[in-house]
Amino acid sequence: MAPGGPLARLDVVDRTGSTNADLAAALVRDPGSLPDRTLLVAELQDAGRGREGRRWEAPARSSLAVSFLLRPGPTVPVPTFGWLPLLAGLAAVTALRAATGADARLKWPNDVLVGAPDAVELPGWDTDRKVGGILSELVTTSAGPVALLGIGINVSQRRGELPVESAASLLTTGLGEIDREALLVALVRAVVGVDLRWREAHGDAVAAGLADECAAVCGTLGRKVHVDLPGDVVIEGQALALGPDGSLVVEDTSGRVRSVLAGDVHHLRAAA
Repeated sequence: MAPGGPLARLDVVDRTGSTNADLAAALVRDPGSLPDRTLLVAELQDAGRGREGRRWEAPARSSLAVSFLLRPGPTVPVPTFGWLPLLAGLAAVTALRAATGADARLKWPNDVLVGAPDAVELPGWDTDRKVGGILSELVTTSAGPVALLGIGINVSQRRGELPVESAASLLTTGLGEIDREALLVALVRAVVGVDLRWREAHGDAVAAGLADECAAVCGTLGRKVHVDLPGDVVIEGQALALGPDGSLVVEDTSGRVRSVLAGDVHHLRAAA
């Protein structure tokens, strides 16, 4: 469907396995079939994926499960696509704050957190809870590189419907009933706004001012962190900043400053 507004195409399906996988499959069948700024929305996603193939699922109509298809074009170099998980996270945080008033923050690189003041402290989370996540994928096609931004936000699940103790929905964090359509509109506005600025700067998130905005909403910065890297390597130290490529800059306990491009980050509680 060709909607009015900033999207070229909007499709809503009752049920699917993964919105990212559906868009990727469509690109394999016909690389030019889907226009720039296509959005696929699923009322029920029963095989959603997170980083490293982790499953993500929720009851029907209890969350937002969406994927944006972006064709940035030849003026945006592919190496700059590494910023997209953070930029999508910035957009999700912006939308949540605008639509719900939630004190949403980004946990590097792709988790969306909301504080749950009455929650029990959990190792790696304190009283923050994950209400959303980002899955960014690059698809190389004969029609040029395509970015898929999968965004999932837990909206109205009750505690027994959440998969792990560190997860929450907007309902369980005390925000009450949230209008999913209003939240979707805010998310579209935020994603398109961030994407426009990123493209105008030819993918330079620093020049666009987006790097500073990502840092401002990133709850990981300034925290003591434990980072699990590929190859069973572990870093512990202080998260200092975002690097120019979107990496997490960490000063480890020996004083060495390291840039982390991929890894699982756990927030550590500061010593009393």
